Amino acid sequence: MTEPVLETRGLSKAFGALKATEDVSVALHPGEIHAIIGPNGAGKSTLIAQICGALVPDAGQVRLMGRDVTRLPVPARARAGLARTFQISQLAMEDTVLQNALLGALGASGRPWRFLRPALGDQSLRERAEAALERVGLAAQAATRTAELSHGQRRQLEVAVALTLAPRAFVMDEPMAGLGAEGSARLTRLLDGLRAEAPILLVEHDMDAVFALADRVSVLVYGRVIASGSVDEIRRDPAVREAYLGDSA
Repeated sequence: MTEPVLETRGLSKAFGALKATEDVSVALHPGEIHAIIGPNGAGKSTLIAQICGALVPDAGQVRLMGRDVTRLPVPARARAGLARTFQISQLAMEDTVLQNALLGALGASGRPWRFLRPALGDQSLRERAEAALERVGLAAQAATRTAELSHGQRRQLEVAVALTLAPRAFVMDEPMAGLGAEGSARLTRLLDGLRAEAPILLVEHDMDAVFALADRVSVLVYGRVIASGSVDEIRRDPAVREAYLGDSA
């Protein structure tokens, strides 16, 4: 198997007596979607925060393209090619769709955000932002104020912002949250097409989306990975069914 694009090695993080993650090792390989699932309180958010740089682990490593990035801050990881989308939208609602995409392109360039207005005239940054909007189906909404978008369109915009980073890997935190069946199906198709550009580490509660998209699934319970395998293997695993899936398997 090829070397992982993104991996964790024995990540552990405790808050007092609570072990939020304990010896968590997961790997994301080229061209794949690796889903992380588990009940509320399993440690998924803490794991993502450690991977993306918002939390420093007590032990273990985060590696991106073979490089140890465990001590790098969030912006440095983003510039190294780690693109994240959030469970709760982080978009600038009063800015236009294009301006939000330009923020991502500007961040990828390493230039301060205070230069957003001059960036509107930077042809290379604008082309990167417009290409990302085209990729997710929002080119026609470029001049629309972000607050006027539907919830599903905001999810698409978050993906576009991530795309402007020219990512080596995506980390997506519950992208289906709040979407109806039609919105989930649309976003599922979009994510399915993205895996060839960069693999996706997907934290998600929507099991229909997980089962449709994931090449591999890891199950986190009480901060530990209790199982990891293909969708069929995870569906059949008695411990996973008892701890999380139940009848949804």
